[in-house]
Amino acid sequence: MTADVEAHCEAHRDAWLEELKAFCRIPSVSTDPAYREDVLRAAGFLAERMRIAGLENVRIEPTGGSPLVLADWLHASGAPTVLVYGHYDVQPPDPLAKWTTPPFEPTVRDDRLYARGVSDDKGPMLMTVFVAEAFLRTVGRLPVNLKFVIEGEEETGSPHFEGSVERLREELAADVVVSADGAMWRADRPSVTVASRGLAALDVTLHGAGKDLHSGRHGGAAPNAVAGLVRLLATLHDADGAVAVEGFAAGVTAPDPALLDTIRSVRFDAGAYFREIGASAPEPLPDGEALLLRQWLTPTLEFNGISGGYAGAGTKTVIPAEASAKITCRLVAGQEPDAVVAAIVAHLERHCPPGYRLETHRHGPGSPAFALDPALPALEACEAVLTELLGQRPVRVAMGATVPIGAVFRRHLERDPVFFSFSTADEDYHAPNEFFRLASFRTGLVAWTRLLARLGA
Repeated sequence: MTADVEAHCEAHRDAWLEELKAFCRIPSVSTDPAYREDVLRAAGFLAERMRIAGLENVRIEPTGGSPLVLADWLHASGAPTVLVYGHYDVQPPDPLAKWTTPPFEPTVRDDRLYARGVSDDKGPMLMTVFVAEAFLRTVGRLPVNLKFVIEGEEETGSPHFEGSVERLREELAADVVVSADGAMWRADRPSVTVASRGLAALDVTLHGAGKDLHSGRHGGAAPNAVAGLVRLLATLHDADGAVAVEGFAAGVTAPDPALLDTIRSVRFDAGAYFREIGASAPEPLPDGEALLLRQWLTPTLEFNGISGGYAGAGTKTVIPAEASAKITCRLVAGQEPDAVVAAIVAHLERHCPPGYRLETHRHGPGSPAFALDPALPALEACEAVLTELLGQRPVRVAMGATVPIGAVFRRHLERDPVFFSFSTADEDYHAPNEFFRLASFRTGLVAWTRLLARLGA
């Protein structure tokens, strides 16, 4: 059965690539209200593409924020039900000057498709719709009962997703949940993700005077919000870069020994890592195992942006009245987002310089870390398909990034999702020049075909 489906995928692959390009031209940036209509347009594009594929009960479901796109095909009597997750929203394209080609004008270079959102998650997600179409157009049916829940707020922490899944629990019920979001660890080494870090996010604003002041008239006397904020932010880490917030790591549990085995076995090249990201390697060079442990299994507190005062061309001699920073934390097993944010806020309040007023604003509820049951049959099915296609058994890895769905599906559907994405961690998603390997597009179509067949066998 799969041979005909795979042949259909190969015959239509170029046309589908053009459809992916059209999808990527829609700037569905969920974090910026200015793109609201584009987010809705992306949801409409996806819903229409699902109808064309032959899926049924397609609808755009309101959530209180960006809508879900739902669809299904439920005529495989006696077969399991598979729920596919993905997201159609994308990160902001900034800084635009760093893009070689415009972020919303998809461009093919060196067998790669460059566009914002192409790797995270429009390419990997849209492949699942194409494969469903291939089954329906060739053999007239799917090997499983198939459901889709595609969200439009993943890039903002999925603030309405959990409530929506809880409300739609019966409609979304499934035997297996598979995420088209996620990533392979390396392009040269097949992998499956069995753990991901959680997320907590907040803004910090420090207020000095009631307005910007002339730096000649008031310099040395008035509080400078930029200077105060820099001093305050510096207290959040120690001299070695470790998080110095009391209570930040409360509840952290020991990692899965299997992940520690992977870290020891893959011989991570720390020097190559710093070269790949364009950074000068520190001296002494960190041990590769230690560096990978930091990326996968260590909680972080990062500054994502800082603003205050004048940042235009030339000079403007002012003392800024306020300055702000954006902070996100990646959490590991045992940390709770509420407790982490509370610890950070308490720390900031204790260390706020005199003469300033502190204001904090939290972004959404955050997400706890997630770890997959290592004995899950669907995980073995994913590994078997990748082994068959790629010629080597995938390693089980953790994801330093956050995919909030793990805890949500476990809590409300009593199912652990398996991650079956064909993005790769080096594809610059969240950064300028995001791309998706066309080799992964080709492989992914075949892999999804075989996975659905295997799950329905």
